[in-house]
Amino acid sequence: MTGDSGAQQLAVLGAGTMGLGIATLAIGRGVPVVLVDVDQERLSTAPARLRKELRLAQMMGALPRDVAAGRLDLAESVTAAADATAVIEAITELADLKAKVHQEIASVVRPGTLRVTNTSSIPVDELAGQVPSPEDLVGIHFMNPPYLIGTLEVVRGPRTGDRAMASVASLLAALGRKGIVVGDGPGFVTSRVLHRMINDAANVVEEGRASVEDVDALMEGCLGHPTGPLRTADLIGIDNLVDSLVVLHERTGDDSFRPSPLLLRKVAEGDHGRKTGRGFYEYGVL
Repeated sequence: MTGDSGAQQLAVLGAGTMGLGIATLAIGRGVPVVLVDVDQERLSTAPARLRKELRLAQMMGALPRDVAAGRLDLAESVTAAADATAVIEAITELADLKAKVHQEIASVVRPGTLRVTNTSSIPVDELAGQVPSPEDLVGIHFMNPPYLIGTLEVVRGPRTGDRAMASVASLLAALGRKGIVVGDGPGFVTSRVLHRMINDAANVVEEGRASVEDVDALMEGCLGHPTGPLRTADLIGIDNLVDSLVVLHERTGDDSFRPSPLLLRKVAEGDHGRKTGRGFYEYGVL
């Protein structure tokens, strides 16, 4: 999927791990961003966190050093997105909350403005049925971290219009990302396949058949998985993973998506992966 990049003014709703990562990608590509979050403490720490992520991305060669950084503005209200050319919602994977936020977005942006839900599992049409102008709504599954992974899943819902798809192409061109368009449905392609594998891997450990390290080593060495499923879970965020598994289980009825007891324990204990310093592996103080 390709397109011509134009002048972009991006609004990102949610200053958590994914929202900050998306904002880092955009700013590193010279796209100005208004970052919106109702959590004042999280919003206040966003500039420092973003600078750290941007430096890391540039050191890794994932973002160019010779591009002037886009401007970052902070806001506590969705009204700050009124002049955006595209709005990306990157909040918790809860369908009712996402629908409420998208209703607010639709009430403040200009008609025809691209509205994106960053989701790993919730069908786009499930949200489209609850918001005005559903033709402007598209799903994009940004992988974590967004500035490092160059290919994205673009989800076209049954009600998504051609204009919105053209706007997605322009946005992704400006961000230097490749979008692969897939059909709508719970988990789309990547989560439908990957999350079941991670869940099974956690169940294998829970059953005592192999250690975390051995599961990942086997998947890497025998099957060519680049990081192993459990290290991947730490990168995704085990809390986010469980949220997605719940969505998949509820919407497909497939018991293989029922979250592993081991995953549920880690979430309850606050061991969410890299972002908390501990998940299946330890990462030290972040």
